Amino acid sequence: MSDSMPGPGTAPGTAPGAAPVDVAEDPSAGTPDGEGATPAPAAAPSPEPAAPAPLGIGRTPTGNAGVDARLERLADADHLPADGHIEVYEDVHRGLRDALTALDARPAPAPVPAPMPSYDNRS
Repeated sequence: MSDSMPGPGTAPGTAPGAAPVDVAEDPSAGTPDGEGATPAPAAAPSPEPAAPAPLGIGRTPTGNAGVDARLERLADADHLPADGHIEVYEDVHRGLRDALTALDARPAPAPVPAPMPSYDNRS
């Protein structure tokens, strides 16, 4: 190897035969001129909230039209900011609770026909 090319395991800017420098410990080790470099600052978080994005959660049909309609209503939350989700969730919860309550409601019993008078012609 020549003096101008560092060997394997040698950081750029390190003289051949010098002890290898761990780049993770010394951020300036990776710079070509060996000058001290500071790591790039992380991108500043935006003060604006991120735009609403669909969660991509699939909804499997249940076969009950009322329940399926309520579950599809959940998709409305995909286009709302987080503070708008509660209205959708409460509406869906109310509808599902009503559907369950309707299952417990029993139809009124059928009227019992009045007994037929018996005509006994034996006299």
